[in-house]
Amino acid sequence: MDKHFLHIKDLSKEEILETISLAKKLKSKFRNKEDFKHFHNKSLAMIFAKPSARTRISFETGFTWMGGHALFLGPNDIGMGKREAIKDIARVVSRYNDVIMARLFEHNHILELAEYSDSPVVNGLTNYNHPCQIMADILTISEHRDSLDNLHVCYVGDGNNIVHSWLQLAARLSMKFTCVCPEGFTPDEKTVELAKTNSGSEIVITHDPINGVKGADVIYTDVWASMGQKEEAETREKLFIDFQVNGDMISRSGKETLFMHCLPAERGRETTDEVMEADYSIVFDQAENRLHAQNAIMVALTK
Repeated sequence: MDKHFLHIKDLSKEEILETISLAKKLKSKFRNKEDFKHFHNKSLAMIFAKPSARTRISFETGFTWMGGHALFLGPNDIGMGKREAIKDIARVVSRYNDVIMARLFEHNHILELAEYSDSPVVNGLTNYNHPCQIMADILTISEHRDSLDNLHVCYVGDGNNIVHSWLQLAARLSMKFTCVCPEGFTPDEKTVELAKTNSGSEIVITHDPINGVKGADVIYTDVWASMGQKEEAETREKLFIDFQVNGDMISRSGKETLFMHCLPAERGRETTDEVMEADYSIVFDQAENRLHAQNAIMVALTK
């Protein structure tokens, strides 16, 4: 694995599969309360320009279990790109800490942070992508399927940072990936092209929620308006109304389909309470696996 983990495309197919395998081993150790002190006397700086409950809890819990100390730095502690240059922040924080996790708005900020950091940098989310989430997602799918072969993942909603990381995963692991989104909300064209030209994957971008989900092994959704887009929420609700993942949409897949959501969910908008609570929902397995996937990523970066 490279020095930093900023994108799914930073990993080869072999490294992705190795990270999944390591995550499963660490998950077993964690659940069995076994000692695993890989980060004894080490520290993790967690930089949050963009808040998140799951990201903080999973990184802090995981790093502490692995013997280290996790330090929370909120927007009032470090103003990324505001109070001082990012390259200065990177060089100072990396002298204090063995690993840096940053959850930021601007993608170029994580790139600059990594460029000047002497310590490994893990991307906890940017407006462009969310690689830790997708590593947790594919780990979760692998636990619920005999194989990752012939996988069809259908994402329904905004062509956002989650979609970009799924497209990068599709550029490494052969699959069918469908993005069903309203017109005007398609994912980044260069990222779509990367997925189409660098793998044996089939990539479909469609605005048809009726036919788009057919044959999907997994139907995945996210909030219609992410953090920083809340002023668009009312407009988006009207445009996205036909893209709600409900029982009827799940049944149109024609398969025993799994449901995924990266959380937090706005029940009654992008999905229904019925779907969230259904037997086919693996949302909370997915949420738990953030911890285990991230542990594996941090261990792999520091071997």
